[in-house]
Amino acid sequence: MLLSRYLAAAAAAALAFGTLTAPAAAGEENGGAGCDPVVPAECLLPFPNDWYTVHDSGTDTGRRVSLSPAAMPHNVLGQGMDPAEWNRADGFSPGSMLLAQVPGLDLARTGAAPLTDIGASLRRDAPIVVVDADTGERWPYWAETDANATDPARQALIIRPARNFLEGHRYVVALRNLKDAAGHPIPAGDAFRTVTGPQLRRGHPLYERQQAMRGVEKALRRAEVPPKGLNLAWDFTVASERGLSERMLHIRDDSFAALGSASPSFTVTDVVDNPAVRQVRGTFQVPSYLNQPGGPPGSGFHYGSDGLPSQLPGNTQTALFQCEIPRSAFTHPAKPALYGHGLLGRESEVGSAPQLSLIAAHNLALCATRWQGMAEEDTLNVAATMGELGRFGTVADRLQQGVLNGLWLGKLMTHPDGLSSSPAFRSDSGSPVLDTGAELGYYGNSQGGIMGGMLTAVSTDVTKSVLGVPAMNYSTLLNRSVDFAPFQQIMDQAYPDKLTQQLGFALIQMLWDRGEANGYAQHMTSDPLPGTPRHQVLMHVAYGDHQVSPTAAEVEARTVGARIHTPVVAAGRNPDVVPYWGIPSLREPARGSAMVVWDSGSPYQPLTNTPPLAGRDPHSDPRRSPAAWDQMYTFLTTGVVADVCGRAACTASAG
Repeated sequence: MLLSRYLAAAAAAALAFGTLTAPAAAGEENGGAGCDPVVPAECLLPFPNDWYTVHDSGTDTGRRVSLSPAAMPHNVLGQGMDPAEWNRADGFSPGSMLLAQVPGLDLARTGAAPLTDIGASLRRDAPIVVVDADTGERWPYWAETDANATDPARQALIIRPARNFLEGHRYVVALRNLKDAAGHPIPAGDAFRTVTGPQLRRGHPLYERQQAMRGVEKALRRAEVPPKGLNLAWDFTVASERGLSERMLHIRDDSFAALGSASPSFTVTDVVDNPAVRQVRGTFQVPSYLNQPGGPPGSGFHYGSDGLPSQLPGNTQTALFQCEIPRSAFTHPAKPALYGHGLLGRESEVGSAPQLSLIAAHNLALCATRWQGMAEEDTLNVAATMGELGRFGTVADRLQQGVLNGLWLGKLMTHPDGLSSSPAFRSDSGSPVLDTGAELGYYGNSQGGIMGGMLTAVSTDVTKSVLGVPAMNYSTLLNRSVDFAPFQQIMDQAYPDKLTQQLGFALIQMLWDRGEANGYAQHMTSDPLPGTPRHQVLMHVAYGDHQVSPTAAEVEARTVGARIHTPVVAAGRNPDVVPYWGIPSLREPARGSAMVVWDSGSPYQPLTNTPPLAGRDPHSDPRRSPAAWDQMYTFLTTGVVADVCGRAACTASAG
C-alpha cells in the first residue's frame, strides 16, 4: 500500500518533468560566479569546501556558508536553489560526503581504502588523506565512485567518513598519487597546479584562490603529507553544535517553558478493547513554529527577529496519537514508551503485529504520533522536493516540529494529569494503567530508528532508547535503499546528470541535519546537549537490510560510542578485512550503548552505493524476534544490555 503511494507520487512529479528539454551541457556553466576553479567539471566541486564560506565573528566557528545562487544546481526547468537556508549555517554537515571528480580515476589501481578495508584509510601512504586540522588526527573513511553514473566523465568520487566529523572542526582533504585503470599516474589539473605553484600577482584570476590554498598547504605540512604527487586538496569547516541544534532546542525549551508544570491538552476519540490489548486513539495540542496555520506539508519555520523559530500568535498543531496498552497493565501499571513509525507512515503502525507481540510479552505500553515532515501526508511534498531541491527546507523544518510533537506526547504519557487522567487509561477499578512514575522509554523502527536517534538526543525525559533497524545520514542512505527507487525516478527527470545528483544529496543533507539523527549523533549518548541528560541507545541492525543500510548504522555506532555484541555474525559472513572496524566489542551483561546485529540469512549488502536486490529483505526480522523483545525490555527498564544469544551470533527467523 505505501509503495503504491510512493509510485503514484513519483509518477505525478515525473510527469511534470518528462516533456521538458534536456539541461545545458554538463559543466558548461563552471567557472562562473561562486564556483571553485580548481575542479572545472562542476561548479561547487570539490564539496564541502571553505571556498564557499566567509569569515563571520558572530558564529561559533568564525565562518558562515556563503553559496551564491548562480553556483547552486538547477533542474531541467531552470529552477535554481535559493541558498538562503544553506547560508544560515556556520559550516557543513558532520556526516558530509566529500565530493570531487577526477577524470579516469581507478580507485583499485590507486589503492584507495574501500568499504571493506576502512583501516587502510589511516595508512601513512594512503592516496586519500583526511586530516582534522585542529588536532592533526587522521580521519577514517572509505572511498567509492558513484556506481549509478553511466558517463565516466560525470562520475563522482565520494569519500565518506567512517565516523562523523567533529562539530566546529576544520578538515583538510588531499588526493595524491592517483592512477587510471592502466596504472598510469593522473596529473593534477592546470588550475590546481597554478594555485599550488609560484606566487601569483595580485589581480591574477586565481590569486585569491591561491591565497586560500596556502592555509591548506600549511595544514598538510603539519600533518606530514608531502606535496609530491598531489592531485587535489581543499579544506572545509564542520557546523557547530549550536548551528546544528539551536532551532530544535529553541522550540523544545520555548514550548515547554510556556507549558510550565501543566499537562498538554488532549482528547480521546476512540477506545477499542481487545482480548490482549486496549487501543486508545486521540488528539493533542502542540504549539506550532511553522509559517502556516496548523503547519501543513510544505510549510517551513516562521522566524522571529532573533533568527530563531517563532510561534505565530495562536498557531497550534492538532497531533494524532494511538496507544496500545497490554492487559497486564490493568493489574500492574505498564512502563510507558514512545513508538516511532517507519518511512512516510503513520501512528497506527504502533498497533501492528510485532509491536503487539512485544507488549504482550512484556508489560510495556506504547504510544505513537506521526513524524511530521516524513509522515504519510508528507509523501507528495517529499516527492516534489526531489524535483526541486531548493524546497527541501520545508521537510527539515517539519521534521523538527514532528520531533517536538513526540516530546509533547511523551510528557502526556508521564504527567499525572496527562493521559492517566482519562478513564481510557484506567482499569475497571479506576487505577491508572500507565506507570507515570517510571522513566519514559523510546522504541522505533526504520525511520523510527533514524528519527529516534534525534529524539533521544534532545529529550529530557527519555534516557534509554531502542533504535530498531536504524542508521543516520540520508545522503549515504538514499542510493543504498530500495525505498528510494520511486523518488529516484523524479530526480532522474529533474536532475538527469548523476554528478549533479550527488551534489544535491550533499546539499540537502546540510538541512536534513537539523531534522535527523546525523546532526545530533555527537550528543546522542555521553556528550549531551545543553539542558539535556546523558542517554543510552541499543541499536538492533538487520544483516543485509534492503531498506536501511547497515553500512550507515556502523557509522552511527562509531559516532555515538556504541559497542558491538560479539560474535557479530557467523564466520565468513562479513567480507571486511577487519569486520566492524572501529566498533569495540561488548562484554554482556553491560551498561552503555550497544549495537546488535540480527542475522536471518540474507546476503551482505552491496559494496557500492546501490540498493540490495539479492535475496529476501530482512528489514523486519529483528522486531519479530522474542529474544530481541527480551533484550529490548531489559534495556529499557534497567539500562543493561543482556546477552540473549547464548554467547553466539544473534539470529532472527526469516520472515
